[in-house]
Amino acid sequence: MRISQTNDVASHMDIAWSALYTRHQHEKAVAEMLVAKGFEVFLPLYDSMRRWKDRKMTLSLPLFPCYVFVRGGITRRLEAISTPGVHMILCNGDRVAVIPEDELESIRRMVDGPFHVEPHPYLKSGDRVRVKRGSLEGVEGILVRKKNIYRLVLSVEMLTQSVALEIASTDVEAVNESSMSSKDSVAQ
Repeated sequence: MRISQTNDVASHMDIAWSALYTRHQHEKAVAEMLVAKGFEVFLPLYDSMRRWKDRKMTLSLPLFPCYVFVRGGITRRLEAISTPGVHMILCNGDRVAVIPEDELESIRRMVDGPFHVEPHPYLKSGDRVRVKRGSLEGVEGILVRKKNIYRLVLSVEMLTQSVALEIASTDVEAVNESSMSSKDSVAQ
């Protein structure tokens, strides 16, 4: 599908992604109902091993609990909000909050790839890095360390939530190496 660019704000808002806040554990049902209504929906899932006394099971859980991403829901706002299980559309003041396309595309690439992806606490600080090679080449995130394993953390700022995947520290490079080295020289 080709999208023509226009100065009309309503047209821009139709192609923008927004986030719906849903009832707890209703994300999959909400996503299915929205698809049936003709919305373009993105619900990233990850696999989680759960153990009970008598068995183990792998569950597909939402990467962002209580959130479903939808495109085209702004001009059809009432239809989206009236979907059972939806509490509200995320807003900035009186305007529907737009989720940047590149943030969702990065999440989509992580989920579709052969990576172990899991939710991660939202981070605002840390080293911002870019992946140098592989299927995630060019994806930017924050490099953190957990139990001697490096993880690339990608954030959806509007939701203040993040996801993480394991990555070799040799596969990433600092995004602003020149500004980082000038900060280091000032600190010394």
